[in-house]
Amino acid sequence: MSLALIVNPSAGGGRAGRALPAVVRQLNDHRLEHHVDQTRSLEHARELARAAVAAGDTAVAFGGDGLVAAVAGALKHTRGTLGVLPGGRGNDFARGLGIPLEPRAACAVLRSGVVRSVDVGEVADHDFIGIASCGFDSEANRIANQTRLVRGKLVYAYGALRALAGWKPARFTVTLDGRRRWSFTGFSVAAANSKAYGGGMYLAPDASLHDGLLDIVTIAELSRLRFLTLLPTVFRGAHVRLSAVRVARARTLHVQADRPIVMYADGDPIGELPVTVRVAASAVRVLVPSR
Repeated sequence: MSLALIVNPSAGGGRAGRALPAVVRQLNDHRLEHHVDQTRSLEHARELARAAVAAGDTAVAFGGDGLVAAVAGALKHTRGTLGVLPGGRGNDFARGLGIPLEPRAACAVLRSGVVRSVDVGEVADHDFIGIASCGFDSEANRIANQTRLVRGKLVYAYGALRALAGWKPARFTVTLDGRRRWSFTGFSVAAANSKAYGGGMYLAPDASLHDGLLDIVTIAELSRLRFLTLLPTVFRGAHVRLSAVRVARARTLHVQADRPIVMYADGDPIGELPVTVRVAASAVRVLVPSR
């Protein structure tokens, strides 16, 4: 097996670039044939992933969840295989699959892992592997992406705190599978393909990458103080027990709001409301730990 290592060297504040020499040494120690392609563009990453499939290589995404999603989208519904080396700030896709979060340790999965199919989320022509969310989450993501003051996964907590200061509740209408429909005023709507986002925040603790469904999580209106006390519980997934939080499952979600709001997924903007989110079941083959 040959590995096509698709690397974003600036991911995670340069974490992937700094770790690359050690990763290459580890791959050599494991006697894994590989070549390295550096990219700073998600579209270029997709091109490299498609080239890897054509050459019969395993496409290994070494960067953050945005890069993983781009490579996964290029491999969707092909016989290609995705490998993951966590090199971003959140690395929630790797976390959900039990892949070690230290890149050198994750190399062992490329050597001895097993292939398992996972679901992929879709918004128009954008693919995501984690959680697509809008509302308060949109503002928190925007702030996190723009800041240079905070590094690592703490940037998501920083973004949330900054967003809370100026947040005004929005009126959302959600429709699940074209049938179940309700409206509410509040903070956010999320479609979760996997459990976590934001570096270990378990927004949808029961979500599965293998069930062909999205976990839809809505958070209704709360006082700022109450929402502030809710935030730490998300790291344990305990927030879902609160009355303001509603969780449902569906194959499709249509969401609209009473003002312009951008939906984000895997750290990147993917569309302005109204949008329809879908799941492509068992769409991508991924190398995961053999246990």
